[in-house]
Amino acid sequence: MRSRDGNSSITRAICSLIILSSFASVDAKEFLISYRYMVKDATLYNETLHISNSMKKCSGEPEKAIILTSYGDNDLKQTISKNSQEFIDYIHKLGLHVEHNESTTNYQNRSITILTLKTTCFKVDFNDNSARIAPLK
Repeated sequence: MRSRDGNSSITRAICSLIILSSFASVDAKEFLISYRYMVKDATLYNETLHISNSMKKCSGEPEKAIILTSYGDNDLKQTISKNSQEFIDYIHKLGLHVEHNESTTNYQNRSITILTLKTTCFKVDFNDNSARIAPLK
């Protein structure tokens, strides 16, 4: 495509930028992640992290993201398992629902604390050696 002033390189550059930006947004995948951590009588009782592909497009804007090393595998479950402590610390900073019950019977104390991240949609962009993970709010 040639413009009237004969400068076709600028037109090509603008068209290629538009095409590349549309491909960049298509590369992002959306996942549903939920997390539950249960402590019973001061002992870790159960910890579960569920990850699944989103079946429908999630709505919302990405918030503060975390960048994890992905080793080029493009598999979110493996990426999170290789960087589990860093990701769990990140989830704790997002905000968890806390439920705590404590009772004392015959001088015996019993307690249960449950931390829960409700199912949240995350946008994930995989690069050659990293994954950018951001929750959608």
